[in-house]
Amino acid sequence: MAQMNYLTQCTFDFGALAQLPKILKAHGVTKPFVVTDPGLKANGLLDTLLAALAEPPAGVFTDTPANPTESASEQAAAAYRASGADGVIAFGGGSSMDLAKAMGLMVTHEGPFERLGGSQRGMRFITKIPPLIAVPTTAGTGSEVSPGAVVILNNGRKETFVSAFLVPVAAVCDPELTLGLPPLLTAATGMDAMTHCIEAVLTPVVHPPAEAIGLDGAERINTWIERAVKDGSDRDARWHMMMGSFQGALAFAKGLGAVHGLSHALGRIHELKLHHGTLNAVILPHSLAMIGDAQPEKFARLRRALGLGPNGDLAQAISDLNARIGLPASLSAMGVTEAHWPSTRDYAVSDLATLSNAIPFDGEKYDELFKRAL
Repeated sequence: MAQMNYLTQCTFDFGALAQLPKILKAHGVTKPFVVTDPGLKANGLLDTLLAALAEPPAGVFTDTPANPTESASEQAAAAYRASGADGVIAFGGGSSMDLAKAMGLMVTHEGPFERLGGSQRGMRFITKIPPLIAVPTTAGTGSEVSPGAVVILNNGRKETFVSAFLVPVAAVCDPELTLGLPPLLTAATGMDAMTHCIEAVLTPVVHPPAEAIGLDGAERINTWIERAVKDGSDRDARWHMMMGSFQGALAFAKGLGAVHGLSHALGRIHELKLHHGTLNAVILPHSLAMIGDAQPEKFARLRRALGLGPNGDLAQAISDLNARIGLPASLSAMGVTEAHWPSTRDYAVSDLATLSNAIPFDGEKYDELFKRAL
């Protein structure tokens, strides 16, 4: 028996940022604490956010790392407590939003932090966090409407935290904030969203509304991503890419799959600092090739969404798209070697995304997927 709930409020369009003070007030936030990253401080976008607020925030944390960590979340939590804040603005890409969620857990829940993680079945311990309003500046992760956060623990494990309480109470999606994204980041985050859409469609979990949104999101991203990569100032392309990202997260309320299981595992290789969206893009065609005829009806719907003929090769179409937008063709091109696999294999097998993959996946299947993508 299916149970379906659908997520949160979103204010979406060019100029949406101007609505932020009203949205904060509606959720009882009078002293917001801003979580963002050094890049947005350096490029001036943080100043744009601060100018949009009616009053100065209670505090600002700008040290979000590229892959959120438990230690950085602890630093943010200490600053939040000291500031007297009563809510959170997560401003940035998935890293800032995930760190803001982790910080919210730390200021409202007893430790140790890792007990709240998915591998510990920690969802049952998670309750309300401070009101969180998410303002994305990339079009890819969809964390602004996602119930999850991925954080590297102090023990080195890349852990997924999942709960309906981690869905932001509101999202403010303003494509204006993405106009300055460079081509490779546009491509990588866009294919992250594409992977969300496709894996959500393919997972066997029953959720037709999410599946329909995933199909529309995949079609939208396929139509607009090359324009967005070619011309970052293309306002129509930026609007549709942010909408595709939003749709990807709405869709993966249904679940994800082995692409994310493997990308989460590889993302914990500290010395490589691999980008999650790029990993997804590289792994996706190989996962699709392995799923093959196990999902003929859903493959047919995805072919139609991506403008392919009835016998079109879905995996090859994704590979070709990756090449056209300048993404690497293999994990080895990103610096991954066979030597990295033994220490990451178990993380992939145990990742929560593996449970909802389109076909059953075990260690041997991951061995094959890794070798194909390498």
